[in-house]
Amino acid sequence: MKKLNSIIIALFLVNTAMAQWFWQNPLPQGNGLTSIRFTDVNTGYAVGDVGTILKTANGGTNWVALSSGTTYDLSSVYFTDANTGYTVGNSGTILKTTNGGTNWVVLSSGTSYNLYSVYFTDANTGYTVGNNGTILKTTNGGTNWIALSSGTTGYLYSIYFTDANTGYAVGGGGIILKTTNGGTNWVALSSGTNQWLYSVYFTDANTGYAVGGGGIILKTTNGGTNWVALSSGTHQYLLSIYFTDATTGYAVGSTGAIVKTTNGGTNWVVLSSGTDQWLNSVCFTDANTGYAVGQLGTILKTTNEGTNWVALSSGTNQWLLSIYFTNANTGYAVGSNGTILKTTNGGTNWVFLSSGTPNNLSSIYFTDANTGYAVGEVGTILKTTNEGTNWVDLSSGTNQWLNSVYFIDANTGYTVGYVGTILKTTNGGGKLGCVVQWNKSVVTFNLLY
Repeated sequence: MKKLNSIIIALFLVNTAMAQWFWQNPLPQGNGLTSIRFTDVNTGYAVGDVGTILKTANGGTNWVALSSGTTYDLSSVYFTDANTGYTVGNSGTILKTTNGGTNWVVLSSGTSYNLYSVYFTDANTGYTVGNNGTILKTTNGGTNWIALSSGTTGYLYSIYFTDANTGYAVGGGGIILKTTNGGTNWVALSSGTNQWLYSVYFTDANTGYAVGGGGIILKTTNGGTNWVALSSGTHQYLLSIYFTDATTGYAVGSTGAIVKTTNGGTNWVVLSSGTDQWLNSVCFTDANTGYAVGQLGTILKTTNEGTNWVALSSGTNQWLLSIYFTNANTGYAVGSNGTILKTTNGGTNWVFLSSGTPNNLSSIYFTDANTGYAVGEVGTILKTTNEGTNWVDLSSGTNQWLNSVYFIDANTGYTVGYVGTILKTTNGGGKLGCVVQWNKSVVTFNLLY
């Protein structure tokens, strides 16, 4: 079966004058999220692919999509106060809001290079970094940006300032740069690694951390002069790091990795995130409450210092491969790991049904409002006679992956799959016949029970 490039369920709204498509799952959207930032305990923003900007006003319980006015991928978001924020992204994109995200205006960056991180030291002075060693600076709230000389043509992924003059940028091949004069000059520090570094964070003027490929975590206690490698306990890519105080920090990364230290990085423990999606950014609003965002619209929240993480983006991140509606309001979707979803309000909300199987499901079809069938890998055929409340596993007599199912009346149906497999039932799935196609010859036989 072909791999899908995206996981999208979109529904055609019935009785509309013009065809429109609206995102259904996972809610509020499914684009990758790359950066998250909160302005207070309730108000936060997340940005990501194809111009995605989300906002929450209730600590992440609900998120709404804001209009960014761009389709460029956005990589980083930063707010200088409750109303004023910036986000940067591909092709030199810099956007600014002065009304808490309601409107975003395009700023002229003067570059077409991708920008990956943005940081402000005060209301007017900010920096952004990107590929080809790009470092830009503004001193008037983004109205104008000037290019600074970084001394490198490498990728710069993260920037952080400890005061108005002292800042650090990290990037590809273990690059660590430092400025002590507000970006006028940058010097290359010795990181001791060739791993790509994706995030840098300082807890005070001297103590800082950088994370990157292969689970690397570097620490300095003398303002970057020396960096030592810490044992992270993971080999996953670490893409973002955040500390809630001088000793307690978190790093997140590939395949849902989250690690935590409570002693300034001496020891790190691996936390359970509950997802295998890549996590691109982490931030905390207080010692207990934190958020991580990542692929496929993933938003996680903890309220107990990372012990437990719950998914805030509703729905599922399983692959969804088939959808069928029995009327304008009632529909079903199936996908990987036995996923079956149901809506009774035209797709506004979806609930999980218990399929009773861990097998991937490829196709679903209903013959009436109550009776439906789902098929999938290793010859799986499921049937419901009560609108999906219960599903029973029918014997297909094959281990081939079944890709599609269709009924021509209440009793007669067909399903097809790998190596030319075609199965037929004439009694609503109670007994199946198998038609095997091989070298243009057709052999029909009945399965024995």
